[in-house]
Amino acid sequence: MNKKVNLTPEQIAARDPAETFQDLLDKERVDVPAALRESTDTYLGSEDLSVDRYISQDFFDREVETVWRKTWQVACRENRVRNPGDYFVYDIVNDSILLARTEKGELKGYYNSCLHRGRALKRGSGHGADNIRCPYHGWTWQLDGSFDHAPCQWDFPHMEPDENKLLEVKVSVWGGWVFINMDENAPSLEEYLEVLPEHMNQWKHEHRFVALHVEKVIAANWKVALEAFIESYHAIATHPQLMPFQAIDNSQYDVWGDHVSRTITAYGVPNPSHADQFTEQDSMDAMMKLAGSDERPDLAKNQTAREKLAEITLPSVNEASGEDFSDRSTMSELMDSTLYLLFPNFAPWAGHGNVISYRHRPNGDDVDSSIMDIFILARYPEGTEPPPDTPTHRLAIDEPFSDAAEVMGEGLSNVFNQDGANLPQVQRGLKASKKGAVTLGNYQEVRIRHFNQTLEKYLNA
Repeated sequence: MNKKVNLTPEQIAARDPAETFQDLLDKERVDVPAALRESTDTYLGSEDLSVDRYISQDFFDREVETVWRKTWQVACRENRVRNPGDYFVYDIVNDSILLARTEKGELKGYYNSCLHRGRALKRGSGHGADNIRCPYHGWTWQLDGSFDHAPCQWDFPHMEPDENKLLEVKVSVWGGWVFINMDENAPSLEEYLEVLPEHMNQWKHEHRFVALHVEKVIAANWKVALEAFIESYHAIATHPQLMPFQAIDNSQYDVWGDHVSRTITAYGVPNPSHADQFTEQDSMDAMMKLAGSDERPDLAKNQTAREKLAEITLPSVNEASGEDFSDRSTMSELMDSTLYLLFPNFAPWAGHGNVISYRHRPNGDDVDSSIMDIFILARYPEGTEPPPDTPTHRLAIDEPFSDAAEVMGEGLSNVFNQDGANLPQVQRGLKASKKGAVTLGNYQEVRIRHFNQTLEKYLNA
């Protein structure tokens, strides 16, 4: 199914003929950030991908060794481990990592396993710990990983306390996120992030708190779930309520290096293939409905829905950040879906307002299920203490996203419900596939191809 495909230059360069995202930026009234002006326009091939990568236990087991134990991945927000004595346990497949803030303020990461009989040292998260004590037999370590004592220590003359330190993993912080890497020879996080800090630092994720966190178990392989959120093409059929105000057909897709890619989908403009069905007022009304608002602001003469939404959004963004963005924020930064991916599984949005971040993980060692985290990050003013993060709302495999409507809002939960309905059926269909392969669009699904080409590099390293 991976036969060579020969295309003409015109076929490779095919794009929706409507107004591009870059054309929209030309209408901005303030300077546009250089990051938004980048457009990589990349072609990475047209060959099919085998379904084995989504359904094979052998493929999954190779990922554990070559991806999850070799890459930088988000464990938690730094707010969870900000003060001495704070700790947080991050689990990935069958590995468990214990993050702890020491008395001196250093952030450490340890394998969450007692060096005596192997019991997990901690569960979940907590604050104010004086040490790390195994509940099974009471072996105890200081927060810096050094061995402290054990009951009946006389019975272990063969154990050298100075050599009995907790085994560490690499830990680093960017954008208010704590990352871990189990590979001792891994590159620094700074190197691994490639262009991401250069693009994203201006939107200050480090000055945000978690205003919403939903964790959902999904009956699909982690890559099936992740790939649904790195292309907008599916929205035409899956999310028809978005057509009045999201330009799906001409979303911009970019890739950089091995680890970073991006989709930008403009808000406040109808989808090009549906444009003749909606007025500017229709676009405005549909956006307000999705946001859960009963208001339907009237547009001024010759005013676009995109301009009106930016006007409505700006005051709340200014108040939350303690800054005035009136003369330095584009409409795009206030509303558009600008979604990055950092390989293998972390997807932060860009912009000045509330932003979403996604994380996709295997559900233990089950090839057929995964865990999706949805975070909404809200700004708080620099120089002030961050508000407390909201508690995590957990949904089991048989609980739809609509069960979290009270925290997500009806409009947003319905969008995720539509995605959630697809994913188990994708997994089921991949297993039933006689073709044995999936076919990708050259442009709209280039990020999926980029992701899988990077995955192959890790698998074959």
